Amino acid sequence: MDGQSADVFGRGARLRKGELHSSVSDPVLDTMTFLNEVTLRYPDAISFAPGRPYDGFFDTEQIFGYLRGYLDHEAARGSSPERVRTLMYQYGPVAGQIRDIVADWLRVDENIDVPPESVVVTVGAQEAMLLVLRALVCGPEDAILVASPCFMGITGAARLLDIPVTPVPEGADGYRREALEEVIEQERARGRRPRAFYVIPDHSNPSGATMGLRDRTELLELAARHDLLIVEDSPYRLVSPGPPLPTLKSLDRARRVVHIGSFAKTVFPGARLGFVVADQPVVEDHPAVDGEPVVGDQPVVGGAGRRTLLADELAKIKSMVTVNTPSLSQAVVAGALLAARGRLSELNAKAAVHYDDALRHTLQELEARLPADRRAALGVRWNEPSGGFFLGVRVPFRADNAALVRSAEEFGVIWTPMSYFYPGGGGDQELRLSISYVTPSEITEGTARLARFIEAASSAPS
Repeated sequence: MDGQSADVFGRGARLRKGELHSSVSDPVLDTMTFLNEVTLRYPDAISFAPGRPYDGFFDTEQIFGYLRGYLDHEAARGSSPERVRTLMYQYGPVAGQIRDIVADWLRVDENIDVPPESVVVTVGAQEAMLLVLRALVCGPEDAILVASPCFMGITGAARLLDIPVTPVPEGADGYRREALEEVIEQERARGRRPRAFYVIPDHSNPSGATMGLRDRTELLELAARHDLLIVEDSPYRLVSPGPPLPTLKSLDRARRVVHIGSFAKTVFPGARLGFVVADQPVVEDHPAVDGEPVVGDQPVVGGAGRRTLLADELAKIKSMVTVNTPSLSQAVVAGALLAARGRLSELNAKAAVHYDDALRHTLQELEARLPADRRAALGVRWNEPSGGFFLGVRVPFRADNAALVRSAEEFGVIWTPMSYFYPGGGGDQELRLSISYVTPSEITEGTARLARFIEAASSAPS
């Protein structure tokens, strides 16, 4: 190391932490860094922390095949070599250059029938969350409601935008209508307008809960009754076993649902490709076209007769965030969709079986290591999700960062504190297990180590 590098903290401008945006000191933004540090510090520990897809399904050569498939598709639809070159090498349309392919896939695989103009292709689902929050919240009176426990991505995005979120407690089976209505009334009593409710209906991260069909229809009815939007995020549907329940968006007849999606689990996360379906019409506060008022809630007609959708407004914001989504990533994912003939569910059939086997194996091993009578004596319990990557374990001790370090150091097993996922506080005696990135032998050994840790921590003085 040279003298200049060694002296990086010793001279020059210094910034005070208190003069930076407060989000940089928020524990939510430190969680992934902490988990990564623990993983690096204890490389021999078996980790049930990362919610990433299993590497065994990836083949490097597929990338080239998918890319070639998309280029051939463009040529077949009449694009000249110069046009194809521009598509690959230049800045593309802000809202995405594969919106038609994404819309076709949604119609075939998810029964979501929307025009391509309502789709915005984003840099992962995380950007989609940021765009939706920024567009929907226009003042301190607007409230964003989130299911609790909740995926950290939405709470982290809200924190960056200085948007407070209001938790809606889940029950054992996830979403509870009574809890949501109670929170809506409480927010209105405080003079706030409940703007949207964020939820993962299928195999939720972190709890693993799935919303039943009746609950889905009730939620849509509730949204209409309370003039509420639903922000649906559902990345685990097509990598889970059996026919999935319909998405909220496919059941949506009143354009109450903004649907966020990701190709991280169904294609590969390195593409960093997501999307948002936002087909809600946007009207002017005092609408008029050519001096004549617009009747009812018809969308404003812009240049060349173009209707304005929420997707158009999201694209405006995106143009100042990432400008556009990388063309190469879009091309590769489009190639995968074309190769699957719009059936990512079939492309992921093998993966769904693998993840289901991993989940069942984990539950069986936990049962063997901590049978019912022993669990009752200790005060330990867990849920049994029907799919997805995660399950939650309730323990009789504080499952915090200190406990995680002890678990990794003394017992060689890593998990995620569930308290990370409770924006209003809670989850102090819960931990999350991810089954997606561990092998069968790691599951067997890892659950044995976890059981030994739980036994030891449960008997330790508080």
